[in-house]
Amino acid sequence: MNNPLEQFSTTNKVSLEAIEGMAIQAFPGVEKLVELNLATTKSAPGESFSYAHAALGAKDAPELMALQSDLLKPMADKAAVYMQHAPTIGTSSSVEFTKIIEVKTGEAQKAFGGVLENLIKNAPAGIEPAVAAFKHVLTAGQNAIETAQIQAKKAVEGAQTNVSAAARQTVDAVKKAAKVA
Repeated sequence: MNNPLEQFSTTNKVSLEAIEGMAIQAFPGVEKLVELNLATTKSAPGESFSYAHAALGAKDAPELMALQSDLLKPMADKAAVYMQHAPTIGTSSSVEFTKIIEVKTGEAQKAFGGVLENLIKNAPAGIEPAVAAFKHVLTAGQNAIETAQIQAKKAVEGAQTNVSAAARQTVDAVKKAAKVA
Protein backbone atom coordinates (compact mmCIF):
# COMPACT_ATOMS: atom_id res chain seq x y z
CA MET A 1 0.00 0.00 0.00
CA ASN A 2 2.44 2.66 -1.19
CA ASN A 3 -0.20 4.92 -2.71
CA PRO A 4 -0.66 7.86 -0.28
CA LEU A 5 -4.22 8.49 -1.46
CA GLU A 6 -5.11 4.87 -0.71
CA GLN A 7 -3.48 5.15 2.73
CA PHE A 8 -5.44 8.30 3.58
CA SER A 9 -8.63 6.64 2.36
CA THR A 10 -7.97 3.62 4.57
CA THR A 11 -7.17 5.85 7.54
CA ASN A 12 -10.42 7.78 7.02
CA LYS A 13 -12.40 4.54 6.83
CA VAL A 14 -10.90 3.41 10.13
CA SER A 15 -11.78 6.78 11.68
CA LEU A 16 -15.34 6.55 10.43
CA GLU A 17 -15.67 3.05 11.88
CA ALA A 18 -14.36 4.38 15.19
CA ILE A 19 -16.97 7.14 15.23
CA GLU A 20 -19.66 4.60 14.39
CA GLY A 21 -18.47 2.39 17.27
CA MET A 22 -18.60 5.31 19.68
CA ALA A 23 -22.13 6.19 18.59
CA ILE A 24 -23.22 2.59 19.08
CA GLN A 25 -21.52 2.53 22.51
CA ALA A 26 -23.51 5.58 23.63
CA PHE A 27 -26.87 3.86 23.19
CA PRO A 28 -26.72 1.40 26.13
CA GLY A 29 -26.18 4.23 28.61
CA VAL A 30 -29.04 6.26 27.13
CA GLU A 31 -31.22 3.16 27.16
CA LYS A 32 -30.46 2.50 30.85
CA LEU A 33 -31.27 6.11 31.72
CA VAL A 34 -34.57 5.93 29.81
CA GLU A 35 -35.43 2.67 31.60
CA LEU A 36 -34.66 4.28 34.95
CA ASN A 37 -36.85 7.28 34.12
CA LEU A 38 -39.69 5.02 32.99
CA ALA A 39 -39.45 2.85 36.09
CA THR A 40 -39.36 5.94 38.28
CA THR A 41 -42.38 7.60 36.69
CA LYS A 42 -44.43 4.51 35.82
CA SER A 43 -46.28 4.32 39.12
CA ALA A 44 -46.69 8.07 39.57
CA PRO A 45 -50.14 8.46 37.95
CA GLY A 46 -51.67 5.61 39.95
CA GLU A 47 -50.17 6.89 43.18
CA SER A 48 -51.28 10.44 42.44
CA PHE A 49 -54.87 9.40 41.76
CA SER A 50 -54.92 7.18 44.84
CA TYR A 51 -53.69 10.10 46.92
CA ALA A 52 -56.25 12.43 45.33
CA HIS A 53 -59.09 10.01 46.12
CA ALA A 54 -57.87 9.57 49.68
CA ALA A 55 -57.46 13.33 50.12
CA LEU A 56 -60.99 13.95 48.86
CA GLY A 57 -62.23 11.36 51.35
CA ALA A 58 -60.41 12.91 54.31
CA LYS A 59 -62.78 13.94 57.07
CA ASP A 60 -60.63 16.61 58.67
CA ALA A 61 -57.30 18.48 58.46
CA PRO A 62 -55.33 16.08 60.70
CA GLU A 63 -56.34 13.15 58.49
CA LEU A 64 -55.33 15.13 55.38
CA MET A 65 -51.95 15.97 56.98
CA ALA A 66 -51.41 12.30 57.82
CA LEU A 67 -52.16 11.37 54.19
CA GLN A 68 -49.68 13.97 52.99
CA SER A 69 -47.03 12.64 55.38
CA ASP A 70 -47.67 9.09 54.18
CA LEU A 71 -47.21 10.26 50.57
CA LEU A 72 -43.85 11.95 51.22
CA LYS A 73 -42.07 8.83 52.49
CA PRO A 74 -42.45 6.75 49.28
CA MET A 75 -41.61 9.83 47.21
CA ALA A 76 -38.43 10.34 49.25
CA ASP A 77 -37.49 6.69 48.82
CA LYS A 78 -38.02 6.85 45.05
CA ALA A 79 -36.02 10.06 44.80
CA ALA A 80 -33.20 8.46 46.77
CA VAL A 81 -33.13 5.40 44.49
CA TYR A 82 -33.21 7.58 41.39
CA MET A 83 -30.44 9.86 42.65
CA GLN A 84 -28.26 6.83 43.37
CA HIS A 85 -28.76 5.15 39.99
CA ALA A 86 -28.63 8.10 37.56
CA PRO A 87 -25.02 9.15 38.35
CA THR A 88 -23.91 5.50 38.27
CA ILE A 89 -25.32 5.09 34.76
CA GLY A 90 -23.64 8.28 33.61
CA THR A 91 -20.31 7.33 35.14
CA SER A 92 -20.22 3.82 33.68
CA SER A 93 -21.21 5.11 30.24
CA SER A 94 -18.59 7.84 30.23
CA VAL A 95 -15.86 5.44 31.39
CA GLU A 96 -16.58 3.06 28.51
CA PHE A 97 -16.84 5.93 26.05
CA THR A 98 -13.52 7.39 27.23
CA LYS A 99 -11.78 4.02 26.84
CA ILE A 100 -13.02 3.71 23.26
CA ILE A 101 -11.93 7.25 22.42
CA GLU A 102 -8.45 6.69 23.84
CA VAL A 103 -7.99 3.42 21.94
CA LYS A 104 -9.34 4.77 18.65
CA THR A 105 -7.33 8.00 18.93
CA GLY A 106 -4.16 5.99 19.47
CA GLU A 107 -4.96 3.78 16.48
CA ALA A 108 -5.68 6.80 14.28
CA GLN A 109 -2.46 8.54 15.35
CA LYS A 110 -0.47 5.38 14.62
CA ALA A 111 -2.10 4.95 11.21
CA PHE A 112 -1.53 8.59 10.33
CA GLY A 113 2.07 8.32 11.48
CA GLY A 114 2.56 5.35 9.16
CA VAL A 115 1.10 7.27 6.25
CA LEU A 116 3.31 10.25 7.06
CA GLU A 117 6.45 8.12 7.27
CA ASN A 118 5.65 6.56 3.91
CA LEU A 119 5.15 10.02 2.40
CA ILE A 120 8.48 11.18 3.85
CA LYS A 121 10.29 8.15 2.43
CA ASN A 122 8.88 8.87 -1.01
CA ALA A 123 9.31 12.65 -0.88
CA PRO A 124 11.56 14.27 -3.44
CA ALA A 125 15.03 15.32 -2.37
CA GLY A 126 15.52 18.88 -1.14
CA ILE A 127 12.29 19.26 0.84
CA GLU A 128 13.74 18.04 4.13
CA PRO A 129 13.23 21.44 5.86
CA ALA A 130 9.54 21.45 4.92
CA VAL A 131 9.17 17.84 6.09
CA ALA A 132 10.88 18.69 9.39
CA ALA A 133 8.57 21.68 9.89
CA PHE A 134 5.53 19.53 9.09
CA LYS A 135 6.67 16.84 11.56
CA HIS A 136 7.17 19.52 14.23
CA VAL A 137 3.65 20.88 13.68
CA LEU A 138 2.23 17.35 13.71
CA THR A 139 4.01 16.52 16.97
CA ALA A 140 2.79 19.75 18.55
CA GLY A 141 -0.76 18.92 17.42
CA GLN A 142 -0.58 15.43 18.88
CA ASN A 143 0.73 16.84 22.16
CA ALA A 144 -2.15 19.32 22.22
CA ILE A 145 -4.64 16.50 21.63
CA GLU A 146 -3.13 14.45 24.46
CA THR A 147 -3.26 17.46 26.79
CA ALA A 148 -6.89 18.10 25.83
CA GLN A 149 -7.75 14.45 26.50
CA ILE A 150 -6.16 14.63 29.94
CA GLN A 151 -8.01 17.86 30.75
CA ALA A 152 -11.31 16.43 29.46
CA LYS A 153 -10.83 13.34 31.61
CA LYS A 154 -10.19 15.52 34.67
CA ALA A 155 -13.26 17.61 33.86
CA VAL A 156 -15.45 14.50 33.56
CA GLU A 157 -14.11 13.15 36.85
CA GLY A 158 -14.79 16.49 38.54
CA ALA A 159 -18.30 16.65 37.12
CA GLN A 160 -18.99 13.09 38.26
CA THR A 161 -17.80 13.95 41.75
CA ASN A 162 -20.03 17.03 41.83
CA VAL A 163 -23.06 15.10 40.55
CA SER A 164 -22.53 12.40 43.17
CA ALA A 165 -22.20 14.99 45.93
CA ALA A 166 -25.34 16.80 44.72
CA ALA A 167 -27.21 13.49 44.59
CA ARG A 168 -26.22 12.66 48.17
CA GLN A 169 -27.27 16.13 49.35
CA THR A 170 -30.60 15.88 47.55
CA VAL A 171 -31.30 12.45 49.00
CA ASP A 172 -30.44 13.71 52.48
CA ALA A 173 -32.65 16.78 52.05
CA VAL A 174 -35.59 14.70 50.82
CA LYS A 175 -35.21 12.27 53.71
CA LYS A 176 -35.08 15.14 56.22
CA ALA A 177 -38.15 16.72 54.65
CA ALA A 178 -40.02 13.42 54.83
CA LYS A 179 -39.17 13.07 58.52
CA VAL A 180 -40.35 16.61 59.30
CA ALA A 181 -43.67 16.13 57.50
